[in-house]
Amino acid sequence: MHVQKFGTFLSNMVMPNIGAFIAWGLITALFIEVGWLPQLGIGDDPGSWVAEIGGWGDSTSGGIVGPMITFLLPILIGYTGGKMVYDTRGGVVGAIATIGVIAGTDIPMFMGAMIMGPLGAWTMKHIDAIWDGKIRPGFEMLVNNFAAGIWGAVVATFGFFVMSPIVTWLSDRLGSGVDFLVSNGVLPLTSVVIEPAKILFLNNAINHGVLTPLGTAEAVEQGKSVLFLLEANPGPGLGLLLAFSLFGRGMAKASAPGAAIIHFFGGIHEIYFPYVLMKPKLIIAMIVGGMTGVFLNVLFGVGLRAPAAPGSVFAVYAQVASENIFGVTVAMAGAAAASFAVAAVLLKTDRSADEGDLVAATADMEAMKGKKSVASTVLGARAAAGAEIRTIVFACDAGMGSSAMGASVLRKKIRDAGHPEVTVTNASIANLSDTYDLVVTHQDLTERARQRTPSATHVSVDNFMNSPRYDEIVGMLGAGTGGTAAADDDVAAHAVLAEDSIVLDGTAATRDEAITEAGRLLVASGAVDPSYVDAMHERETSVSTHMGNGLAIPHGTNDAKSSIHRTAISFVRYPRGIDWNGKPAEFVIGIAGTGNDHLGLLRKIAGVFTDPAQVELLRSATSTAQVREILEGARV
Repeated sequence: MHVQKFGTFLSNMVMPNIGAFIAWGLITALFIEVGWLPQLGIGDDPGSWVAEIGGWGDSTSGGIVGPMITFLLPILIGYTGGKMVYDTRGGVVGAIATIGVIAGTDIPMFMGAMIMGPLGAWTMKHIDAIWDGKIRPGFEMLVNNFAAGIWGAVVATFGFFVMSPIVTWLSDRLGSGVDFLVSNGVLPLTSVVIEPAKILFLNNAINHGVLTPLGTAEAVEQGKSVLFLLEANPGPGLGLLLAFSLFGRGMAKASAPGAAIIHFFGGIHEIYFPYVLMKPKLIIAMIVGGMTGVFLNVLFGVGLRAPAAPGSVFAVYAQVASENIFGVTVAMAGAAAASFAVAAVLLKTDRSADEGDLVAATADMEAMKGKKSVASTVLGARAAAGAEIRTIVFACDAGMGSSAMGASVLRKKIRDAGHPEVTVTNASIANLSDTYDLVVTHQDLTERARQRTPSATHVSVDNFMNSPRYDEIVGMLGAGTGGTAAADDDVAAHAVLAEDSIVLDGTAATRDEAITEAGRLLVASGAVDPSYVDAMHERETSVSTHMGNGLAIPHGTNDAKSSIHRTAISFVRYPRGIDWNGKPAEFVIGIAGTGNDHLGLLRKIAGVFTDPAQVELLRSATSTAQVREILEGARV
């Protein structure tokens, strides 16, 4: 886990600056002496340029390739690393520290930048802590600026005299190790380490901590480096996913084609990691594919001019030397063919009755990564339809109105479909916990709900009473048992909906007036304080309480619970209708709920408004007693 975190830290220093690496690679490909447009004269010879600036000679050959690789890229990495540790102040000190280690050597100082950037920021942070809160007012800027300048000079000097020789020696040793592997023809054996490391999210430590700095140094001298292709080759992952597409089973087979597109063209290699974690023996296929790709790259003598990040086929071709396009293509195709062949054999000869749990493997991968994964977003969404759903929650702001009505409608549909084992509840978003299989929310609230329940499947609706998404949810549950659950417990309706809180001919002409009219009935019944009416208006400004089918159920915010004395419901009918955010509202039901005793009646109301015949009875009712009888007697 510590190595993974270290690798992630290194990656976070490099990845934000990949655009600069790409720019340098493109400029190199276009304008150096052996590039596509050398006649423009702005490419220079980066190897000779770097050799001269080590002694600060006068000649820089007027180009930009050398200055970019020597100064721009390491300073960007040093600044990014410092900012990660101590915000902008750390970034500035980190950049100052980095220029010291750059000036003390004649090689591109990426390793030095990865050390000095965070080190300079970390030491600055601890120095600031010494006098934090002790500076006299008015002197803060003076002290802060001079402290950063003085300490920046100190760490830059340290980088020049101390760190630069150490990093140069380390870089030379690592370079000698790579030369040994290449000269002895054993570079393909690096796949034995790299491919398992990728699956375990150690690839960042290897790729950005070792291969990118070494590859960049080699590219400066030779114009290209095969080291950029050791980890970034998309061929092995493509072969694995193609094998799953043809010989896999269940969810893995269904999702593999889409994953292959994301991996190969999008460059998101982690999309295939769960497939290997699900069946660990497939790591053999990845190693064979990786070794084949490296062998072919070495055989054809190919390389890239700069890192290919992300590892997309487009990124690879963008950085490949023009004379190496054929060799790189053969290497990617060969790697894909090798991993496909091995994975196909392993999948076809797999006698296990268990097809593997792709969702669980994705979760395991996230646990190793330590944060949300692109794979989980893609594979998790595709697995939702096949995942077992046993707990569903309908969430809204307050958790007592919209969510209760929506839950009632959805619960009835699920019960009628023969799924008594599925529970449907309602809750406020603030009270959600990440324990539900599926969360249903209004489309304006879905993102908030995702933050509370990231592992659940989320469904957004814009109509609480008759959304077509409810039928889709029922479809996710598969074939039911054909049985029905017991009816909900009856409620003491007389304690919730009193006849004097029922109005057959409302006087309001607008939405806001209707909210006030329904709210005043609640106040008059003694159920709420007058401030609750203001909370009802506030609730409406966030998400509409129009439920569909001519019904609106305005209610207060979750913060207004203290204004409620007891649970109550008011009912106002508007024969001529009211424009409610562009939708017609003929019935307005005000809600104030302190507990769960109003939920039973809300379920009955939901049953009424999903039945056109019951709605027509409400429309033609001539007394408050009839209205109450219709609402209380509804089947749920």
